This record gives sequence, C-alpha cells and structure tokens, in this order.
Amino acid sequence: MNTTVVVRPVEEADAESLGRVHAACWHETYDHLLSQAALSHLRPERLATMWHGITKLGHEYRQVVAVDGSGEIIGFAASAPGQEDDLPASTRELKVMYLLNAHHGVGVGRLLFDAVVDAGPSVLWVAADNPRAHAFYARNGYTADGREKTEEVLGEMLHEVRLVR
Repeated sequence: MNTTVVVRPVEEADAESLGRVHAACWHETYDHLLSQAALSHLRPERLATMWHGITKLGHEYRQVVAVDGSGEIIGFAASAPGQEDDLPASTRELKVMYLLNAHHGVGVGRLLFDAVVDAGPSVLWVAADNPRAHAFYARNGYTADGREKTEEVLGEMLHEVRLVR
C-alpha cells in the first residue's frame, strides 16, 4: 500500500471511480448486515450516475476524496448543513464517509473526516452494528443520543443510531 494520500474536493470526473469505490466499501462494510443478494444489486455504474449528480450540489455540501500515491480514489466523505429539528441550526451532518478496508488504521479516515466536519456541533447516522465506525466516531467526540431508526436499504432493513457531538 502506498502511504502517500491526498484529500481533495470531489470533481465530476471522479464519478466513475467513486461508483467503484462506493460499491466496494458497501460490500466491505455491510457484508455482515445485508445479504449477498441485496449487496449484489449494488452496481458501480448506478452509483457513478448518482455521483455525477452529487458533484453538482452547492458549496454548502462539502465532499472530498482521498487519493493514494498512484492516483486511485480510496475513500470519500461528505457533509451538509444539519437538518435535524431537535439540534442547533449550526449543527453539521456527516452524510457519508467510506474508506476501503486496506486503508483503515493509518489516518486516512481522520483526514477525510477533518476535511468535511468542523470542530463545532455535528450529527451522523451509523449502522447500529458497525463497531469499527462507532469506535472511530467515539474517538472524535461522538456519543449516541438515543435516537434510532430502521431504513430500507437495498430491499432489506438496516438499523441505525444517531451520534452527536
């Protein structure tokens, strides 16, 4: 693994690579939470189409990629102004953050996180059964506030908890 990593804003030209990395991260992250049948519906091409749209969102939607020394995208993160009615208006929401497993534990996740989330109040939703993510967010000052939801994801139900800081 090349340890030279650059975090930069997402560009529209990244959409195809983001589709591939997004699908790979979902398989790595949710393989114990969603069936292989559900995960088989993830198509990098469909995710790339989604990313083409996301790259055109306004400046309040911060989105970055982590690129390794060979120029390959290895992770991504995005945040937006929070929309939770029960939290302060200044709260930022971490919308998405994924990093390929091969790059966990070397500080890349922290680089992604710091690029899209300020030091102030913030919120995120995370799968209840995702211990690695919970540990990362706890190290960054997040705690569960008791809010939970179950969402349909790829035709199956995924239980999530809200973390706040």
